[in-house]
Amino acid sequence: MKKVVLALVILGGIAAGAIAYVKRSGPKDPNADVPTYTVTKEKFVRRVTAEGNLRAVKATPLSVPQQESEFGSKVAWLAPDGARIKKGDVVVRFDATEPEKQLRESQADLASAAARMGAERINGKLAVDGRDTTAVLADKELEQTQKFQQKDKDIYSRSQIIEAEIDTTLATSRKDNAEKTKQIERNLSRSKTELIGVESAKAQLAIKNAKTALSDMEIRAPHDGLFVLQRNWKGETLRVGDQLWPGQKVAEIPLLETMEAEVFVLEVDGSGLLPDQLAEITIEAHPDTVYKGKIKLVDKLAKPRVYKVPVQYFAVVVALETTDNVVMKPGARVDARLVLDETDALIVPRQAIGNKDGKSFVYRRSPKGAFEQVVVELGAATSGRVVVKSGLAAGDVIAMRDPTKSADSALGSGADAHGGGGGGGGGGDPEIETN
Repeated sequence: MKKVVLALVILGGIAAGAIAYVKRSGPKDPNADVPTYTVTKEKFVRRVTAEGNLRAVKATPLSVPQQESEFGSKVAWLAPDGARIKKGDVVVRFDATEPEKQLRESQADLASAAARMGAERINGKLAVDGRDTTAVLADKELEQTQKFQQKDKDIYSRSQIIEAEIDTTLATSRKDNAEKTKQIERNLSRSKTELIGVESAKAQLAIKNAKTALSDMEIRAPHDGLFVLQRNWKGETLRVGDQLWPGQKVAEIPLLETMEAEVFVLEVDGSGLLPDQLAEITIEAHPDTVYKGKIKLVDKLAKPRVYKVPVQYFAVVVALETTDNVVMKPGARVDARLVLDETDALIVPRQAIGNKDGKSFVYRRSPKGAFEQVVVELGAATSGRVVVKSGLAAGDVIAMRDPTKSADSALGSGADAHGGGGGGGGGGDPEIETN
């Protein structure tokens, strides 16, 4: 019996404690545990990162010599890319096989033309002399015919007179034909001689071109410096065996007094790139030193940088404030940070942004303490922070999560409520740095 009474007393105490706990808890404020953020105007700098190489502002180009030839120049030897050279050093040597072959063939053509010219002159003279002899004989025949022509009607019969007239006409025709044939032979001989002369001149021109090509089988350095080979659109340099053409650029000797950087910005980050924007350059081999500069030139069109890779970049040229000739070398890899924007703006954490029906919004605390949904216009963003262009003011307090849901449910559905809230900026947007 005592045990039953003791158990009832214990159960009664527990029930009284539970009732007291409920009375002490009372009604709870639903927004009391919602984390908040006070909106303030902050100075931020929007930057994009890029990489590229150093290059000289000025350089002496080295090109294939201009030649009037039917063949290109095949590279037989090249100085190493980046080699230090002295004035007068041979940096490129071309294969002389083709011009030597053309020289031999052209000399043979010239000799053949000279032999044909001599033969034609002899043959032409003989032909003209033969026609001269025929013309002289025809002239004498005509003279004799006219001298002894039978014209007297009292002595000769009519048939004899007619036959004499026919002989005279025939002799006259023979003389005229001999004179015309002689002139034709002279013209024909002259034409053949001129044709052979054209072939001879052509052979002489080919010989001249071949000799010029042979004299230009080397490219020498015009002054001291670094020898930098030309890159093609694939980023490849020239190689032994490549066929080049007159005037084609082979390499250059950069003037190292003034350097600049050519960097490449992803097309998605290229919006807002303009000349005179600030830039910071770091040489990968010397990462502790930052060199300042300004954007000098921005390509109008984005282009692929790597062969067969479709990713496109804007090429940007950065003019450096100073040139350190000790560490700055043409072709050195650099990292760049380009300042696209620098101003004061309202910046909020990305997790405070929600998105519904294509509109971005936040929950702003009203003067009465409740949270209300407010549509906002977003600007540039990073993975963690977003610029608010309109919809909020400095001093506004916003919720860091959806206040209409409990902390547990908001955590579980955060991806739906806030994950797409980038609005005007995505994960690939330029970085934002606040001060």
